[in-house]
Amino acid sequence: MTEVVAGQNENFESLIRRFTKRVQQDNILGEMWRRDHYEKPSVKRKRKEPVKRRKSP
Repeated sequence: MTEVVAGQNENFESLIRRFTKRVQQDNILGEMWRRDHYEKPSVKRKRKEPVKRRKSP
């Protein structure tokens, strides 16, 4: 869980900015997306197969 501690006389906007930056660094949104949009391994293979064919000479 990402956590930021407010400093003395720190305004809310800078606190939100720091929190957003920390969330991006910890890659929380990416992990959330991967868990929410799970693809079975067989589906991943089928999706990547045409790309491999196009790239091969």
